[in-house]
Amino acid sequence: MTKCYVSYHNITSSLGFDSATVFENLKQGKRAIQSVDEPFRFYKPFFGAVIPTEILNSAFQILTPNKDFTRLEKMLLLSLSETIKASGIDISDRVGLIISTTKGNIDVLDTQSQFPQERGYLSDLGKIIQNYYGFKNEAIVISNACVSGILSVAIAKRYIQEGIYDQVFVVAGDLVSDFVISGFNSFHALSDGPSKPYDANRKGINLGEVAASVLVTSNKKNLSEDAVEILGEASCNDANHISGPSRTGEGLYRSVKSALAEANIDYNTIDYISAHGTATLFNDEMEAIAFNRLGLEQTPLHSLKGYFGHTLGASGLLETIIGMQSLHHNTLIASAGFETLGVTKPLNIITETTSKKVRTFLKTASGFGGCNTAALFRALS
Repeated sequence: MTKCYVSYHNITSSLGFDSATVFENLKQGKRAIQSVDEPFRFYKPFFGAVIPTEILNSAFQILTPNKDFTRLEKMLLLSLSETIKASGIDISDRVGLIISTTKGNIDVLDTQSQFPQERGYLSDLGKIIQNYYGFKNEAIVISNACVSGILSVAIAKRYIQEGIYDQVFVVAGDLVSDFVISGFNSFHALSDGPSKPYDANRKGINLGEVAASVLVTSNKKNLSEDAVEILGEASCNDANHISGPSRTGEGLYRSVKSALAEANIDYNTIDYISAHGTATLFNDEMEAIAFNRLGLEQTPLHSLKGYFGHTLGASGLLETIIGMQSLHHNTLIASAGFETLGVTKPLNIITETTSKKVRTFLKTASGFGGCNTAALFRALS
């Protein structure tokens, strides 16, 4: 089977516009979560992490003076431009493009939007990103709730192993919008302060916006210094409920088991887990049950949602890049907001950012509709 790697990457976020800056801010314990009160953008104040509009527009102005792009398109183009540039790859018919997003240009449905509502179609978003860079192949848009980011990496790997592409660029992004705020507010899932994944006093999620991009490749000549091999991946839908996770962790359990089987490694080989960790009661509990069923209760684990908020379709890709940086710098990032364990099964939450030799990590994600995805990554040196 062809080996596949995650290589060059970029993060465009409220903690920085490149991966190295973002990781350094995480090491210093900086959190982007704050009270957001912007009446011109949002119908109500909330705690979350949004990219300042003036900084986004200023950065995009350097890329292109063209103003005919939505906020999300600007975020995606900024991130992907950096990754394509760093890779040095010419776009040929053997290069694919995958876009991961949960809601896409959902803000164009606002009556105040300057863009036509048709811009909200995910297929249109795909064409805009594809045409901007001159990709020869039609963009593939992955929109499978909150597993979309990590699922896109898995799908890129499968395209390469099937011989359809030699390499695939993956770019992921989602906005904080009134639509998303009102949706989570209707579930009573929004926290009135910075989120606290797995903590006894957690009250719910924070929302965040991010764009992230990577190159998935089988060509060892196109590897960055922090590239990782994709050892195995799997997805499973537990079909439990449209929004509520399985109470037994069945889908997540099966996803990790299948990923381990493909990787042909034992669970003891995993140095740490980059978990989903939304800070909602049901999600955190479900993960704790699944990880205990897998024998991973002693494996160091963190959630990054306490730094960036929940970035929806971008979260899995964002957190994969941070995992790559953790392996490269042999550093485990603390799980922000955690103080006292608030789930019924034991977990080894990372409470302090620590230097530790790490080579293999597990990335998991779970989302609405019962979808679960797991992927295992290993450093090359």
